[in-house]
Amino acid sequence: MKLFYVPVTLIAALLFVTKPAAAQDTWADRIKLKGDVRLRHESIDEDGEEDRRRMRFRTRFGLSAAVSDDVKFVLQLATGGGNPVSTNQSFDSGFSTKDIGVDLAYVDWKIRDGLNFYGGKMKNPLFKAGGVPLIWDSDLNPEGLAAKFASGGFFATAGGFSAEERSSADDSLLYVAQAGYKFPVADGITLTAGAGYFGYTDTVGNSPFYNGSAKGNTVDIEGNYVNDYKNTEVFAELGAKLGDWPLKVYAHLTQNNEASTEDTAWAFGAKVGSAKSAGQSEFSWTYQDIEADSVIGTFNDSDFGGGGTDADGHLLKAKYAYSKRIFLGGTLFINNVDRFQGTEHDYSRLQLDVEFKFD
Repeated sequence: MKLFYVPVTLIAALLFVTKPAAAQDTWADRIKLKGDVRLRHESIDEDGEEDRRRMRFRTRFGLSAAVSDDVKFVLQLATGGGNPVSTNQSFDSGFSTKDIGVDLAYVDWKIRDGLNFYGGKMKNPLFKAGGVPLIWDSDLNPEGLAAKFASGGFFATAGGFSAEERSSADDSLLYVAQAGYKFPVADGITLTAGAGYFGYTDTVGNSPFYNGSAKGNTVDIEGNYVNDYKNTEVFAELGAKLGDWPLKVYAHLTQNNEASTEDTAWAFGAKVGSAKSAGQSEFSWTYQDIEADSVIGTFNDSDFGGGGTDADGHLLKAKYAYSKRIFLGGTLFINNVDRFQGTEHDYSRLQLDVEFKFD
């Protein structure tokens, strides 16, 4: 009950003390609800390990409250037990009660047309070519401040986030800056291209983020980071049509300028189709190569190679819209892991999903 009390009280206060978005609106008119439930069967096969089969689920419930014409508050609760890159829960532990927590809690202030300010625990504001999880897992919601600007084909994002607050050492902050441009290449064909920078402060000598697990990054004998992580990135995404099917071809590259070896991660792939309405399908293939110290392993894909860095291989996805609110999907990972550690071996994971949405 306490989990709900503070956010709900905050929303009520904002709604009643702020001028309504429209004179005829009541507070209820200014709140939009949404949610989803995903059921998943997962199979994991890793050389040298026992094969694993499990059932999992994810539940999210959120609201968007219009505080005024140009400000809204977003709150979302989700399962997941605190993991920053996964909101999944396994069906296990003798029917035990499952964890739920604050997944999103941020203010979106539209300062003027094309310029938005965000503050709180927000959706990742950075562009990912093809949506690939090379650097950031799709479930990662950073915490801090960010601004986004868009005009014509140009877009830019800047932000500062708190990755780790420490009482006995300096805090680790994450600073990001990214810019790109979307322009027409030919009739029905567009190209989005850009570059960015992201850097963490005070990683060397400190424990890895979240539970102290290195997730493929190099650590010393005490389990602390050996490298800083200050990255440049470049990306491109081509949009076109394959008959009546939308098509995307994409590539993303990043390099950690503070690591002397194992400093590069890259991905390329293609996606065809779009599963949004009943009967529609989509398919994608991505190849990724993520060297051990190219990115922070805590924050990139939690499933590829078992999560983290020091892995390469294929990621294949398929999705079918049974209706506007019910979706069937599958994801297959075919990877090589632990290359830098000298114990390279095969890793594969199959996920079969049924997802239900409402809004």
